[in-house]
Amino acid sequence: MTHRIGYLIGSLSKDSINRTLSKALVRLAPPSLELSEISIRDLPLFDRDDEQNPAPAVTTFKSAIEGSDGLLIISPEYNRSIPGPLKNAIDWGSRPWGHNSFARKPTGIIGASTGAIGTAVMQSSMRSVLSFLNAPQLNAPEAYITFKPDVFGAEGEVADAGTEQFLSHYMSEYAAFVERVLSLTAPGHVGDRD
Repeated sequence: MTHRIGYLIGSLSKDSINRTLSKALVRLAPPSLELSEISIRDLPLFDRDDEQNPAPAVTTFKSAIEGSDGLLIISPEYNRSIPGPLKNAIDWGSRPWGHNSFARKPTGIIGASTGAIGTAVMQSSMRSVLSFLNAPQLNAPEAYITFKPDVFGAEGEVADAGTEQFLSHYMSEYAAFVERVLSLTAPGHVGDRD
């Protein structure tokens, strides 16, 4: 069975190292995952006054999240936290109250940085947000990638065997996690109370 996975890139930059990382993850994903980007670029700034009559970009974004079987967040760390555009997207996707598009979506978080801690603080902040939004998270393996330009090619090639093996393992573990979560939240499951 193939699962549709939407991925969000936390940077708006066209040459973001996390966009480069996303290409590697798409290439290394197991056949059971069909990955496609859900863009956050055109979303307006979140405004509670517009929740009931959102811009078309918001409706498109929420529909893409809801149409995905799972989500992968691929993001840099800005000032030791979640980049503003990504947090803005999450705020839109979670509103209005009672229409949280992220609920029950099996989610993975990964990010690349040129620094040694590789987005660890951003990921910690993101885990708190996703927990509040009832989005189950892959907790292990954790994936804090120190980006080296000579390792990652423009089309998703990974020149270092150890890095490629780790990223392939991460995607395999994420695929297994998606399968587990969806099997527990499927309609008719014994534990389902909807």
